[in-house]
Amino acid sequence: MKKKTSFSTKGQRADIGDLTINRLLANRYSDAVGPFVFLDHIIPKVHSSSMNTGTGPHPHRGIATLSYIIEGEAEHFDSAGNFAKVYSGGIQWMKAGSGVIHDETLNVDSRTGTKRTHAFQFWINLPSSNKAQKPEYLAIQSDEVPKKELPNESGWIKVIVGSHEDLNSKIPNYSEQFLYHIHVEAGKNFTISINEKIEVAAFLPTRTGILNDTEFQAGELVEFDRIAGEITIENNLQEATDIILFGGEPYTEPIVAEGPFVMNSLSEIGEAYRDFYAGKYGEIKGN
Repeated sequence: MKKKTSFSTKGQRADIGDLTINRLLANRYSDAVGPFVFLDHIIPKVHSSSMNTGTGPHPHRGIATLSYIIEGEAEHFDSAGNFAKVYSGGIQWMKAGSGVIHDETLNVDSRTGTKRTHAFQFWINLPSSNKAQKPEYLAIQSDEVPKKELPNESGWIKVIVGSHEDLNSKIPNYSEQFLYHIHVEAGKNFTISINEKIEVAAFLPTRTGILNDTEFQAGELVEFDRIAGEITIENNLQEATDIILFGGEPYTEPIVAEGPFVMNSLSEIGEAYRDFYAGKYGEIKGN
């Protein structure tokens, strides 16, 4: 049985510097899809030169941030002493836990010379039992991302978070969660099964696509019902298309989000701000 669509949305603009950004989650219909409470799409763009754009040093608490760099180069510093760069196809994951300050910038890929940038940033809400844990960080380069070919030469799937068949991401799971990049060749299709009560959404970053017999436009986020069933991705274009598919088990604890913090109560939000202003998140050194 094919899953039914609950809603679709194109989000709203949230540009930073030279980056054109569309904010898709949270939206007017939903505060979360599984543990995912935030999604920014950094829209593909060609730059005339290096730009090194970011938000500057800022705190987080109660979440894990995940940046998936389709094209470009992302540099990360944080107050726990972590530093790394990832390049086109790579992933940066940071568990903010009890509180951390980080600075993340996006630039053109210095290794390939391409002037295009294209990326996603997700926030993954942590269960209350993990919100007080110390910060952690992972930098995963493109060749470390689990990937396999789809049946019938239909394309490929990358597992950014979670697992699919024999593929397993390096990113820790604190609840059932998944984030896939699915590439479907021209004239091909791919079907994936989703279990009962799992929240799931699909995003079409650059081209139209047909999801369960309905055509959606580039830039649309589509959420499905929670009844067990299948999602069939059909590509009737003359060129390949990509789908970002993500979700997981429902987050059943209260969600209270304010600024860079996602906690379970207003009092915890207040504590997060007090600790930040008291300097308890440390400081970034060496950038």
